[in-house]
Amino acid sequence: MATREIVGVYVGSRSRERAQGLWNALPSLYSSVCSYTDFWSACDEVFPSKRHQSVGEKSGKTSYIERSNCTLRQRVSRLVRKTLSFSKKTENHIGAIWYFVHHYNLSLLV
Repeated sequence: MATREIVGVYVGSRSRERAQGLWNALPSLYSSVCSYTDFWSACDEVFPSKRHQSVGEKSGKTSYIERSNCTLRQRVSRLVRKTLSFSKKTENHIGAIWYFVHHYNLSLLV
């Protein structure tokens, strides 16, 4: 069942350390399900091979997260470069993302 709830967030580069941070941010319930990524090589190193599959954009298996990323960019203007809203401090940037995540997840309950 797809709830579209955001269950894990980790802000940073696409390095191995950040992939490990994302894996650690996921609730243990989700460590037993299969995850799909867009050939992010760091995930191949961090996520268990039985629980991870790299897929292309034409597979449609990343469509939920891509839609979620689009919604995030549309609703959090700080994520758009060259705007007056762009955060110069990393803490403010991350705070805005977490604010959106909590508000978005609460809106799904209604």
